[in-house]
Parts: sequence; structure tokens; C-alpha cells
Amino acid sequence: MDYRNIRIKVKKPLQSIKDKRGSIIDIFYKQKINHVAIIDSKPNTLRGNHYHKKTIQHMLITQGSLEYWYKPLKKKTKAKKKLLRVGDLVSTPPYEIHALKITKEGNQFIVFTEGVRGGKDYEADTFRVPSIIND
Repeated sequence: MDYRNIRIKVKKPLQSIKDKRGSIIDIFYKQKINHVAIIDSKPNTLRGNHYHKKTIQHMLITQGSLEYWYKPLKKKTKAKKKLLRVGDLVSTPPYEIHALKITKEGNQFIVFTEGVRGGKDYEADTFRVPSIIND
């Protein structure tokens, strides 16, 4: 899992440009994004509990919050948790199990995918597992 907030400490080569009109914040630069989707989640629901063998997913929180649970597929360790809020971006590499616990206000996030996802390929590189959420 790679985590950052798009508005705080923007690292090069990304840029954040502000002027009297507002701001422009780079999210990606020179990355091959194959699919983008907006996901609206109802309060107190679960998503994920899967991994991908080839696909990398980047999730940008645009409304509300969620608990992001993750762990490497091959390790016998317990899953770790990160609370994500608006502006947070988390990237999930291949072979990392990830699960989402949506908080009580619900949320919205945008998923940017490097690899197959969407349309007829939606489940082509998705491998379901038992829940990793440890409450």
C-alpha cells in the first residue's frame, strides 16, 4: 500500500499550482491509466476482500471516509488498517489483499486502474478471498 494526500506535500514530478483563480493539483504524471470509475458507497457497507495479480488500483477519496484494510497475499500476518478521508490517495499493488469498510456517513471515491478493470473485464483480474477486516 502506498498512501499520500493529494493536497499535502506534493512530491516532484507532481505539481500543485495556485493562483488567484484557484488551484491545479496533479494526481498522476506519466502513468498509464486504463480505466477510471466513480464509486458511491452507502453507509456501513463493505467492499473489496480481493486482490489482483496484475492490476494496480489507485483510490482517491472525494467524499466521506472509509477504513482501508490491506495485507500481502502470501503473509500470515493480520491485516492493517488506514482511515482514509477526502483528498487521500491509496495505491494497491498486485498481490495485496484489500478491503474497504465504509463509515457511517457513506462515501465516494474515484478508482484509477493500471491494467484490466471495467466493462467486460471488470472481474478478469479479481480474486476474491474471505474477509480480512479484524474488528
